[in-house]
Amino acid sequence: MANTALPLMMLMITSLLMALTEAEWAESVEAKKEATPLETVTNLQFYFHDTVSGKNPSAVRVAQAANTDKSPTLFGALLMADDPLTETPDPNSKLVGRAQGLYGSSGQQEFGLIMAMSFAFTDGAFNGSSVSIFGKNPALHPVRELPVVGGTGVFRLARGYAIAKTYRFDTTGDAIVGYNVTVTHQS
Repeated sequence: MANTALPLMMLMITSLLMALTEAEWAESVEAKKEATPLETVTNLQFYFHDTVSGKNPSAVRVAQAANTDKSPTLFGALLMADDPLTETPDPNSKLVGRAQGLYGSSGQQEFGLIMAMSFAFTDGAFNGSSVSIFGKNPALHPVRELPVVGGTGVFRLARGYAIAKTYRFDTTGDAIVGYNVTVTHQS
């Protein structure tokens, strides 16, 4: 028994040391704090009004796959959007910006979107600045999280997340979605 315990113990120690050693393709480096600007965390709350129906839609289908209309999830549909962003869910409330970009139906089994959208602000201290999101949006879930991948103006070098909650979704496909966006950016 003692003869087999020593090789087994050596094998375990070697495995542990290998696991603790960094892989050749990865290297840890210490971050340098030279000239790194201070950062600010900003929280934004607004409502996204996506209108696909009527005479003046804010989102239109620009492409689709050959079988999109046969798919229960509209897989392959691609829409371009220029949606208003408002202060409250009321479409007539104060306009704070526009959501401009595209989204497509990306789920074959479950309805879900892939979104590439820029929230371009037109009011107050953030006028002329934008926050960009890109990611999966399982739109039928009551609460979703999307990554903030960048920004411009005040939000230069932005990173963070957006929490989306559907406020209203009707049979025409029109939706009002509340967004709570937390952004870390340069000061």
